[in-house]
Amino acid sequence: MSKSKSLPEFVTRIPTYVGLTSFARAFANGHLNLLFVLGAPGLGKSQCIRGVVGQEVCWIDGTASPFGIYCQAYENRNRLLVLDDVDGLYRDQNGIRLLKSLGQTDPVKNIGWQTNAAALDRRGIPRQFATTSRTCIIANQWKSLNADVAALEDRGHVLSFEPSALEVHRQAASFFWDQEVFDFVAAHLHLIDRPSLRKYVLAHEAKSAGLDWHSVVLSRCLAGAALEVAKLKANTSFATEEDRVRAFVASGAGCRATYFNQAKRLRASEAVSEIKLVRTSPPEPALPVVDILDLLRKRFGKLGSG
Repeated sequence: MSKSKSLPEFVTRIPTYVGLTSFARAFANGHLNLLFVLGAPGLGKSQCIRGVVGQEVCWIDGTASPFGIYCQAYENRNRLLVLDDVDGLYRDQNGIRLLKSLGQTDPVKNIGWQTNAAALDRRGIPRQFATTSRTCIIANQWKSLNADVAALEDRGHVLSFEPSALEVHRQAASFFWDQEVFDFVAAHLHLIDRPSLRKYVLAHEAKSAGLDWHSVVLSRCLAGAALEVAKLKANTSFATEEDRVRAFVASGAGCRATYFNQAKRLRASEAVSEIKLVRTSPPEPALPVVDILDLLRKRFGKLGSG
């Protein structure tokens, strides 16, 4: 077994959403047979791919077993397949065998499953079928565990999506709606090592609940004395900087010198406040089916009559 690596040896690093969208479009248009999209959680990889491929795709999430994926691949043969959040699938021998079959470079792939014959028979699914499906694999983590995994990687285009905090911030402007939260994150972008689109929504939720939403943002950027200084800086109830210093020392987080050393690090880099939000209000939540039927009854009377 070869030594595990955090990323495949041959990988294309993609730093922008425009670049990721370009590969997603090439996949959707039938130019790429097998596409890997690897990257940290919270970057919107799935949303980007979904926004390009649209509805004419079989989307399978990470809860599916290799056997379940085989069945869905048969039922959706010749359609695009997207396997989302499949971080552990390639660790399963049946899973890696199935992925290698789906990733064949031939225009027509022959996919087989030789176990669970009774279950296949009950569902009317053969033990082997042909398909022209192209496959996209989305994962937060990926390791080249062995020769089989390396052989799978060799069949496709492997992308490592690595946007900067500023790039993620620009992307958030396309869907987020709270300018105050957005600008507060902007002032701390230089402190963010692991950017995520989720921190914007989580901060807004805390703000709506009357909680300390500043700490929600800061705790995802900092720890220890730096976090305490940042929280004091964000607290407008202090009249002077000296009041903050006294509160910092009293909390036991450190001495006066520690406060000012951390404050220097927290000083914002180039301002990005010129980035403004596209939305001005949160999206309307989707109504459950029951609520939709209730609205229809109120508007058009009893359903099903006449």
